Amino acid sequence: MIKILVLVFLCTLSAVCAARPTVQKKLFGTHKGKPVYSYNLVNSDSSSVKILDYGGIITNLYTKDRYGKLGDIVLGFDNIQDYETKSPYFGALVGRYANRIAKGTFELDGVKYKLAINNPPNSLHGGLVGFDKRIWDVKRVISEEDSVGLELTLTSADMEEGFPGQLEVTVIYLLNNKNELSIEYKATTNKKTVINLTNHSYFNLAAGKAKNVLNHTVEIDADRFTIVDETQIPTGENRKVENTPFDFRKGQLIGDYIWTVKGGYDHNFCLNNPGTLHQVATVKEEISGRVLKVSTDQPGMQFYSGNFLDGSYKGKDSIVYVQHYGFAMETQHYPDSPNQREFPTTVLEPGQVYQTKTVYAW
Repeated sequence: MIKILVLVFLCTLSAVCAARPTVQKKLFGTHKGKPVYSYNLVNSDSSSVKILDYGGIITNLYTKDRYGKLGDIVLGFDNIQDYETKSPYFGALVGRYANRIAKGTFELDGVKYKLAINNPPNSLHGGLVGFDKRIWDVKRVISEEDSVGLELTLTSADMEEGFPGQLEVTVIYLLNNKNELSIEYKATTNKKTVINLTNHSYFNLAAGKAKNVLNHTVEIDADRFTIVDETQIPTGENRKVENTPFDFRKGQLIGDYIWTVKGGYDHNFCLNNPGTLHQVATVKEEISGRVLKVSTDQPGMQFYSGNFLDGSYKGKDSIVYVQHYGFAMETQHYPDSPNQREFPTTVLEPGQVYQTKTVYAW
């Protein structure tokens, strides 16, 4: 009898430990009369990520601290209205071109294209109505033994926001039981165009228990960073990080030298060994014990220290987001690449497949 009870207990324990991750769908609000849904992905370790079909936005990411207590480590809002009208791209999928394009113009095969100037005097993150302000189609909900996810698709019409070519985009979010959230991007075009996609999540590993992220330790595998002018457009120089406030190769607090950087960190880091998926950054928050690891195959990563958070954003749980309350690590190509011939190309031709992957792990 005792042996039977022990066997039942072990089987039950095994079943609990091997519990399948889950997905829950819930109405979040409406956008222009259309429903917006939130999808809550939960893995076997109780980590979870909530994603909207509006903008592909990551609204919440719950991870455990050193004591096993869950906390939300991304910035965002509780309602669709704030995402529509106030959001500085919190958690969003950004495109057709992430980051800035100088003076909102670029040239392909002798044809000049004009984009919206939404970050004067430049174009930023795809224009006035970028991918962050569109409802994506949820092509499928992924439910497997060790992972759950969403496959989102979007069609961007020829000349939408001034970009040539009809672009067919697919993004797959996948949360696995190893506490890894992967984001895989794919796109094709019917006309020569430029493309640069990323996710613009703002992180705070203290999960609301610190007034800013200046005590976060950041390590970035980059020997060079991109010099920019007063409007955040690259000058063309990729300078060595050595003996500068941008040398994160061995790790340093965000707050160590930020006051010597005019405006704070908002710079592209030229990642070492681009082209293959590998770990490029690590962030640690000592009090909570949380660690965030970033892997990508992209050539660049925009490290942003939340300089423009000014206290006017009231986020989830009525938290006021003040300057440096969150940081972003936007894996991508370099800013203004369409106008910088020496930078890795962002041109996509018909017949080619744009494909890249980024993984956040904790």
